Amino acid sequence: MSAERPNEDFEADEILISDIPRAAVADFDLFYRQHHAGVCRALALTLNDVELAQDAVAEAMTRAYQRWNAVGKYQNPSGWVYRVGLNWARSRLRRILRKPAPQPVHTDDIALGVVNLLDAALAQLPVGQRSAVVLRYYLDWSERQIAEALNIAPGTVKSRLNRALNRLEDLLEESYGI
Repeated sequence: MSAERPNEDFEADEILISDIPRAAVADFDLFYRQHHAGVCRALALTLNDVELAQDAVAEAMTRAYQRWNAVGKYQNPSGWVYRVGLNWARSRLRRILRKPAPQPVHTDDIALGVVNLLDAALAQLPVGQRSAVVLRYYLDWSERQIAEALNIAPGTVKSRLNRALNRLEDLLEESYGI
């Protein structure tokens, strides 16, 4: 018999704002304002679906808020939110048995053409490799932070990054001569 895991499903009204200390609400509010957009963009790149990423971040942030007394003490709470959002999105995709149409994610500091080329190449990587690349090069996380967020060994992070970068190089060279 496998060990029981706590039920991750919850109702949004299980915890009322009045049940949470005012300082914790303010602390979570600051965390949310500082990390919501970055985690959302990282998940959008990882999942290759902006709407699914927005839903996943909303779900993960709600779970973080409900557990803020514990999550707020983590060394990398945004990593926890990223992982919960990614797991929720992958679970949702499995449940509805559909693959979303890719929607390119645009950033202000990179030329649109390059973004589209990179998005197309990145979308061809397996999710594990794509996650490592997005967290390392988009959010500038260390290998240790990525390992903690994805709950994998640091050596696995290095391996995923190496394989992903080699594959991206091959894809860009094959498809675009870059």
